[in-house]
Amino acid sequence: MSLPTENVQDYPRPPALEKVSERLRVLVGDQTIADTTNGWRVLETHHAPTYYIPPEDVQMEMLSPSRRVSHCEWKGRAAYFHIGAARDAAWGYPKPNNRFAPIKDMLAFYASAVDVCYVGDEKVMPQPGDFYGGWVTANLTGTIKGSPETMGW
Repeated sequence: MSLPTENVQDYPRPPALEKVSERLRVLVGDQTIADTTNGWRVLETHHAPTYYIPPEDVQMEMLSPSRRVSHCEWKGRAAYFHIGAARDAAWGYPKPNNRFAPIKDMLAFYASAVDVCYVGDEKVMPQPGDFYGGWVTANLTGTIKGSPETMGW
């Protein structure tokens, strides 16, 4: 089943939060470290969707806390996690702003820091740039922030 076409330029700002009906998976080597059908995604103008997975569907023993923190004007303060040698490979919001309460303690993964991520049966590509954690799927159209076309924004 293919995902419906979506133009990232049509995503809202401030971002929207929505439940995901597709299965989400994250693999490191041949080991599945996250697998859920209870995910959420954040949609923001010019960004690939960022997917969040509940901690009960993550092999938490594979993650170790990082000292890194960051702040999102919409979601709040993020905490990061290492996965083996992959530094700051995942992040989450322990105390998100009210609008993003459904993703409290859920984890998002940088597709560039793990071996493979899937939305449904589709292998994703990482959103361009080292800062962004969106998952790029074939159904996305428009200019994605972090791509060469957007350099200099």
